[in-house]
Amino acid sequence: MVLEATMICIDNSEWMRNGDYSPTRFQAQAEAINLICGAKTQSNPENTVGIMTTAGKGVRVLVTPTSDFGKILASMHGLEVGGEMNLTSSVQIAQLALKHRQNKKQQQRIIMFTGSPVKSDKKILEVIGKKLKKNNVALDIVDFGEDDDGKSEKLDALLASVNSNENSHIVHVPAGPNVLTDVLISSAIFTGDGEAGSGFAAAAAASAAVAAAAAAGGAGSFDFGVDPNLDPELALALRVSMEEERARQEAAARRAAEEATAKAANEGDEQGASSHDVAMEEMTTGTMVETAQRGPDPMEDEAALLEQALAMSMSSSETSQSAPAMEADTTMAEAKPEDQLQDLAFALEMLKQTPGKSSGPTDMSKVLGDQNFVSSVLSSLPGVDPNDPSVKDLLASLKGNEEEKEKGPEKPKEGEE
Repeated sequence: MVLEATMICIDNSEWMRNGDYSPTRFQAQAEAINLICGAKTQSNPENTVGIMTTAGKGVRVLVTPTSDFGKILASMHGLEVGGEMNLTSSVQIAQLALKHRQNKKQQQRIIMFTGSPVKSDKKILEVIGKKLKKNNVALDIVDFGEDDDGKSEKLDALLASVNSNENSHIVHVPAGPNVLTDVLISSAIFTGDGEAGSGFAAAAAASAAVAAAAAAGGAGSFDFGVDPNLDPELALALRVSMEEERARQEAAARRAAEEATAKAANEGDEQGASSHDVAMEEMTTGTMVETAQRGPDPMEDEAALLEQALAMSMSSSETSQSAPAMEADTTMAEAKPEDQLQDLAFALEMLKQTPGKSSGPTDMSKVLGDQNFVSSVLSSLPGVDPNDPSVKDLLASLKGNEEEKEKGPEKPKEGEE
C-alpha cells in the first residue's frame, strides 16, 4: 500500500450554488470529498489528508494533513460559499502544505475540485505543473460544471505538464442525473494504480461497495452495517458501545427488580403490623366482652365495700371529735347579755349558800365589797367579763339592796302615830 499525504482543494465559489448536480454542486462535491478521505485513511493507517478552500474570502487551509478522519469532517462544516476560485494560488499553497508534512516518506498528492470557470492563463498553469512535477507532487483534477473560456483545455495542459508515469489523473463529470460520487468511483482516481498510482483503488472500491449495499438495504449482513474487514476499529468501537449499552440496560433492569422487591417487602411489613394491631384490638375487645358476661368479681366488691366503710368511720370520728368544740364555740358565741346576768346572779346565790360562810346580810355586803374576790369569781365564769358595764351595774344594784336590808324599815317618829 502506498504511503501518501494528500491535500484536497474545495471549490467554494459562487458557482457552487447551482443545482445542476444533486442536490447542489457544493453538496455533491462534499459527498465526493468524504468518500475520498475515507478511502485514503483506510488504505493505510499512516496516510494523512488535509483540506483547503480555493475561493470565498481567499485561499485558506482548513486543516493540515492529518489521519484524524473526524477532524477532517469537522473542518468542512459551516463553509461559506462565494467569490471566485483562484486555481494558481490554491495549487501553490497546497504544495507548500505538503512540503511541511511530518512524515517525509509520504508521497505527495493534490486533488483539485474545479466546478467554476478557470480565469488563469494556460501558460501559467503549465509552469505551475512543471514545478509540481519537479517536486514529485502528483495531481488529480475533478472537472465538473459548465465548460467556459476553454476550461477543459487549460486543465488538460496543467495535467500534461505535471504527469509523470501516469501518476496524475483528470475526470470530467458532465451535468446530468449521474451522482458525482458514482462517476468518481469508476474513474482512474480510484481504479488507476500504476507504478506510482494512488494505491487505494481496492479500498475505494470496497468502500463504494459497502455504501451501495447500505443504500440498497444490504448492510444488514454486517453488525451495525459496518464490514469489520474494511474498518475493524470502527466495528470494534461499535461493538464495545453496544456491549456497554446492553450492560447498562441489564443494570437498570436489575435495579428496578430490586426496588420492586424492597417495595413488596415494605408493604408486607406494613400489612403484618396492621394485622398485629387488629389482633390486639380483637383480644382486648374479647376480654372486655368476657368480663361483662362473667359479671363482677366478689372479691373486688368486698374490697370496695371495706374501703368505703373505713372512709365513713374515719369521717364520723372526726365529726364527733369536732362537734363538742363547735357546740361550745357556738354556745359561747351565741350567749346574750341577759343570759350572762342570769348566770352571774346564779353564781352569787351559790356563793351565799357556800358552807362555812355566813349568809347574813352583813356577810353578803362584805363579800360584794371585796373587789378581788368578786373579780376572781366573775373571771371563772365562762362568757362573763368583769369590766362589762352591765355586770358592774348588776353588782352595784345587788350591793345597794344588801345595804337597804341591813338598815331595815324606818321607825316612825314620835308624834306621827
